[in-house]
Amino acid sequence: MSKFSEVSTLVNSLKDDFEKFYEKGNSAAGTRVRKGMQDLKNLAQEIRKEVQDKKNEG
Repeated sequence: MSKFSEVSTLVNSLKDDFEKFYEKGNSAAGTRVRKGMQDLKNLAQEIRKEVQDKKNEG
């Protein structure tokens, strides 16, 4: 469940930047959102690989 916690923490950490970008038009916040979403994508890919490996073990 630690991976779930990582995902949750990452998503929650982006909340302020999402608000700044979408509600206030802050383009620097948009850059941080894009980076955070890339990190989320990479983390999701790691989790997918881990799940697939465990599934194939047994």
